[in-house]
Amino acid sequence: MYTVIGVLAAIENVFPPVPADTAVALGAFLSQAGAVSAQSVFWITWTANVLTATSVYFAGRVLGRPFFTGRLGRRLLNQNRLKRLDDLYHRHGSWGIFLSRFIPGVRAVVPPFAGVAHLHFWRAVPPMAIASGIWYAVLTYAAATVAGSLDDVLQLLRQLNWTFASVGGGLVLLAIAILVVRRVRRRPTGG
Repeated sequence: MYTVIGVLAAIENVFPPVPADTAVALGAFLSQAGAVSAQSVFWITWTANVLTATSVYFAGRVLGRPFFTGRLGRRLLNQNRLKRLDDLYHRHGSWGIFLSRFIPGVRAVVPPFAGVAHLHFWRAVPPMAIASGIWYAVLTYAAATVAGSLDDVLQLLRQLNWTFASVGGGLVLLAIAILVVRRVRRRPTGG
């Protein structure tokens, strides 16, 4: 069971559709019956997730920039968008990475693009690790203590993903609104 949880938590950073959260929640839920340890579920999940996130960060740092200057890479992400991505990562850095790791569907692309943007290791990896630790601690604790049935576990996953996506999405929208207001204020008035 631990191996499956660790592998799924690791693969999530490479192939985002992998249901790592479901495996972690189910593992934590099974700890109620003594089949596994909730603490072990957390530590295995967090370690595997952080190791692969760090690996993908380094892969993006080493291979990403050359890939996006090649023919296929330019089609996926043209140079203007790549420059915009660099600007966003360098402007919002650690906080942007930290908050993005709570948004389902987004969290897996954060590490490689932080590497592509050549964001310094200490601005990229620690916020990823801390956010992953918080996410998996909340998920493990809730599934191990609150869920009374398998349906409760699945409902818990839906609620946590919705909550974090809503809060993270709301913060992203707020940041965009602030940027738009700043840009509008900086424009010279014609007359």
